[in-house]
Amino acid sequence: MRFNTATCLAVCASAASALPGFFSQDVTAADDKPSVPGSNPLVYCNAEHSSDIVSITSVDLSPNPPAAGSTLEIKATGTVYEPILEGAYINLVVKYGLIRLINQEVDLCEQTEKADLKCPIEKGVLSITKSVEIPKEVPPGKYTVHAEVLNADDKPITCLEATVQFGGSKSDNEL
Repeated sequence: MRFNTATCLAVCASAASALPGFFSQDVTAADDKPSVPGSNPLVYCNAEHSSDIVSITSVDLSPNPPAAGSTLEIKATGTVYEPILEGAYINLVVKYGLIRLINQEVDLCEQTEKADLKCPIEKGVLSITKSVEIPKEVPPGKYTVHAEVLNADDKPITCLEATVQFGGSKSDNEL
């Protein structure tokens, strides 16, 4: 299976509750990290995120819970306090158990173009809807995703994390 950025985002976004049928998952979040509002598995990386350029109002997933091999629709709403400039980026880390699958810098503006947004993204209220295909071949196990999003001048836009357990019971799949 090719594990690209879209797949990582799908794994992160699909960490909601239990998958029906063959796959099941268990979402965990650290108690000291605030949850992102809405129907989603996301938490902020740090308890303090008041200096973020974006304030997330909600992130909702449909269907929730998502299913392997289906299309996941992600709806996000928030407020942008400073323009998001060309050159903004995401430091993306995805782990499968203890194995680091991805550790890369991703161009944020390239990703936002997939949701019909172009940089610069101006100040104001912003709503995004994005559909992502969840691969049916997602291997069972524990996945963690860390996405630190920074503007071109390195100011924090936001930082989000998710942990998901795909397939079987949590104790059966820990690495």
